Amino acid sequence: MFSTKSTYRRLDKKSTPIEEDNIFLRLISTFVSSLRNAFLLRKNRPRTYCKASRPKVLIVERQLLEYRVAFYEKLRILLEYQGIELQLLIGEGTPAEIKKQNQTKLPWTISIPTRYFLADKICWQPFGRYARDADMVIVMHENKLIYNLWLLSFGRPRRLAFWGHGKNMQSNHPNGFKERFKRWTINKVDWWFAYTDSSAALIHAAGFPLKNTTIVDNAVDTNEMSLFCSEVSQHDCDLLRHSFSAEHGKIGLYIGSLYHEKRLDFLLAAAHEIHKKVPDFHLLIVGAGPDQAVIENAAKQFSWIHYAGPLQGRQKALALMVADVMLNPGLVGLGVLDSFVSGKPMFTTDCGLHSPEISYLISGVNGVMTPNNVLLYADEIISVLNDPTMLSTLQSNARATASRYTIENMADRICTGILNCIAN
Repeated sequence: MFSTKSTYRRLDKKSTPIEEDNIFLRLISTFVSSLRNAFLLRKNRPRTYCKASRPKVLIVERQLLEYRVAFYEKLRILLEYQGIELQLLIGEGTPAEIKKQNQTKLPWTISIPTRYFLADKICWQPFGRYARDADMVIVMHENKLIYNLWLLSFGRPRRLAFWGHGKNMQSNHPNGFKERFKRWTINKVDWWFAYTDSSAALIHAAGFPLKNTTIVDNAVDTNEMSLFCSEVSQHDCDLLRHSFSAEHGKIGLYIGSLYHEKRLDFLLAAAHEIHKKVPDFHLLIVGAGPDQAVIENAAKQFSWIHYAGPLQGRQKALALMVADVMLNPGLVGLGVLDSFVSGKPMFTTDCGLHSPEISYLISGVNGVMTPNNVLLYADEIISVLNDPTMLSTLQSNARATASRYTIENMADRICTGILNCIAN
């Protein structure tokens, strides 16, 4: 349908933002022209719509990750109770994503063909034959999913909804063509499932009506981790503290992947400032990733920095419960739910890298966000560690917040949004 050879060569080099925008614009123009030609060839074909015995809702995921499984199982049950059939169409991730080994399938999901172009920047997932008799189709709001252009322009289902953030929260070019195009598509659907309150605000600012928006409160299944945390005893914590000679000190915990956007250099610099004024402070780091060597070297140099590697299940729960506070000066996403479940307040910065879930953190209430400055960040952590009353208040509020952001509530919200959209 279109050639990618020359574009590959250009993207293999370091393209400027303008060049990337031009490439994306030409690609979209070529693709839209191809769709228009296909439409002209098909417009005389008779189209039939066979109404199913009960409403059918179609959700399309580029790939199904393990953390979404429990949510979809619950949503399917809720919709079944309302007499609605859920069809979940699943593609495959890129070769790099497949290597992470976190994709999965469910016995009742439907696999669809998936092809990638332009160094995996564009994804083609045709699923029109499933959408034709659906009462509602929900797709992810991503520029790379170019089959959505067909749905928006020519193959529009009876009701079409987007699910997403409203923009790329980590884009280096927020006013580039790709982000402007994404804002333009916001108003091309019948319903929106916004990840968070802040996502809904972005969508509304682009002109989409709030009355046709469902705030999802994006979450993961925290029930198991909550149980594991409740099973951690004081004796377990004492043993772990003794293992790295922190019997009486304060412990700050970083838990998550180790890569550039997490700003590990900032974390280590702040930790040194904290240790100067709180000599019994210890930093415990849990996770793995491309920047792992930075943490390993720091742990070798300083006896109060401890690297535990990646932890899961009960071991992760023990790390959470032994800590006094959680520290992440870089990108914060769904990891904030670990803070709420364990009751250990998150300290982060206004760094401009966060995912929409950062809106769950209310600074001074269930966590703390400081200006993007090492000294100010360290000083705020020191102030709370030296104030038992404030620390206890933040911890209690973090635990209380956990009851809102659950997959049970998330499934219920999306089910309600589906029912409202179908009713309209």
